Amino acid sequence: MNVTPAQLTIGVVAPLTGRLAPLGKPLTYVLKALAPQLEHIRNGSRRYDVSVALRDSCSDPAAARQAVHDLVTTEQAHIVLTMAGTQVLPAVADACEELRVPCLSTTFPWQAYVHSRGVGLRHCFRWTYHFAWGLDDIATVFARMWEQIDGPHAVGCLWNDDLQGSLLRHEEYGFAPVTSARGHNLVDLGPYREPATDFQTQIGLMREHGAGIVTSAATAADLALFHHQARQAGLRPRLITCSRWLTYPHTHTTTVPGIHAELADARVATLVYWSPSHPYRSSLDGTTCADLAHAYQRDTGESWLQPLGLAHALVETAHHTLSTADDPTDRAAIAQALAGTALPTIAGTLDWKRGPTPNIALLRLAGGQWHPGPKGPSLAIVTNADAPDISVTGELKPT
Repeated sequence: MNVTPAQLTIGVVAPLTGRLAPLGKPLTYVLKALAPQLEHIRNGSRRYDVSVALRDSCSDPAAARQAVHDLVTTEQAHIVLTMAGTQVLPAVADACEELRVPCLSTTFPWQAYVHSRGVGLRHCFRWTYHFAWGLDDIATVFARMWEQIDGPHAVGCLWNDDLQGSLLRHEEYGFAPVTSARGHNLVDLGPYREPATDFQTQIGLMREHGAGIVTSAATAADLALFHHQARQAGLRPRLITCSRWLTYPHTHTTTVPGIHAELADARVATLVYWSPSHPYRSSLDGTTCADLAHAYQRDTGESWLQPLGLAHALVETAHHTLSTADDPTDRAAIAQALAGTALPTIAGTLDWKRGPTPNIALLRLAGGQWHPGPKGPSLAIVTNADAPDISVTGELKPT
């Protein structure tokens, strides 16, 4: 007697359109590339058919919440995966918490994930889980790069007036507690509204305090504007560390002409959470980081980008969770399995049992700098003190 396998559904909320679409591309690519591994899942002695239901968040919180509702009520999703921004990702997670469906997410600092949802850092969510790095991890990596330049230096902080800027300024888990302990003098250049139209106030403060280094989390357009206006004013930072746009630098040049040219000479450094040179493999099929980056470039004609590794790890973790849950058809069992997961992935080992707070697994960070080249910029790993298994591939080059 043949028994029809039970059906499992993985729901995915991705920004297929809108300003966050660069995050949607690697996720949809990974879903397609791993489709053969996702067709069936074996849990113990049972075999389950798996379908993947994809919904567009439209890079909008309201649309993201509706997408979750559709996945849960119409598609009967057993788990929801997402990669998104500071407003959209919390909307997905909160909707999953309300609808009592497990959610796994990634892409921005865990303090932002917790704070943006209106709870304290030790709050334990029932259904929603995240993997990333912390603001303190970014601050540490940036400080290590500042310290490669003869100093001391005043560091100008170019931070916006939104949630992101307020978190970076936070007296407990922002940049200051980490960098001050290492002897750095942070100078807040003043909040600005995105998109920016003028940075003369910030440039004036930079000159007043003699800030030779700038740290930021600006968009590509705003960072290029700041750099251009600073150079017009006769100021040229020796180094800019930026935690945002360099995640996927190549995607902005077509929509905002001049950004690539303006910043190519700026010696901007960034955090590195994934690259083709990372020494990890997929838990699903043994794919290496170099393999994944090469396949993406071959299949899409576009350069690899850091979220690619996170997207792959997201799908790996979902597969593992459904394979190990006591009952993969039961959402509560899936959530419980997520809470106890420790899995080596193509982005490194993700361990929710050792996170800094409940529901969080940490990724380690290296520091990198994009160096210009004949075939476009290449990312050099310039500090690996916090991730020693990741090889240094170049030297930091200040202006």
